[in-house]
Amino acid sequence: MARFTGRTAIVTGAAQGIGAGYAKALASEGANVVVADLNAERGEATAKEIVADGGTAVFHRVDVSDAESATALADFTIAEFGAINHLVNNAAIYGDMKLNLLLSVDWDYYKKFMSVNMDGALIVTRAVWKHMRKAGGGSIVNQSSTAAWTYSSFYGLAKVGVNGLTQQLATELGGANIRVNAIAPGPIDTDATKNVTPDVIVEDMVKRLPLKRMGTPQDLVGACLYLLSDDASWVTGQIFNIDGGQVIR
Repeated sequence: MARFTGRTAIVTGAAQGIGAGYAKALASEGANVVVADLNAERGEATAKEIVADGGTAVFHRVDVSDAESATALADFTIAEFGAINHLVNNAAIYGDMKLNLLLSVDWDYYKKFMSVNMDGALIVTRAVWKHMRKAGGGSIVNQSSTAAWTYSSFYGLAKVGVNGLTQQLATELGGANIRVNAIAPGPIDTDATKNVTPDVIVEDMVKRLPLKRMGTPQDLVGACLYLLSDDASWVTGQIFNIDGGQVIR
């Protein structure tokens, strides 16, 4: 399949893990991909891997919590490829997240965390949407989590915000022919998850799943590509749980 030939996609947080999986999958279907991340070393490596596999990709460093950095990302993409058609807001503080309660988390850390994990999706969308409109429309996928439906302290709160942001932006951008949806993964087997969540908690979660295994980044790719593609041309404002049945709504 080559659903994205001639189109350009930005994937934030694409240096590794789930974001890298999205970037590679988009490139495999013909997209020009901008691998956007704070981690230049890993981001460059991901872009080079995509090119070595026959795809088109470049790296650009971005801090999604900073509006000027997001604008620079959009400008770079236009200079490199001439258009922006798709955006995946995947960047987040996760692998080195400091677990704490809402009532006791350090306030400065909380504000920084939310500026990346919730506000970041809005900041980058604000930077790119006019370019998408100029291109005739486009599509955005935000990375949520089933943590939005379960108690997960400020991480879960950020994902509740991402869900609301998805629905609000879908309403505001529909007139520009820009669709906005979100993917809410359940427990995914990545190094970041292993760093954050104790093994005993992961094992308990898996036991409770109807499909009794952790997900993988590849389990999320199909949904992301579908939501970005013209196959989903009448789908917007939706939160897709990809979670082995963890949340049944």
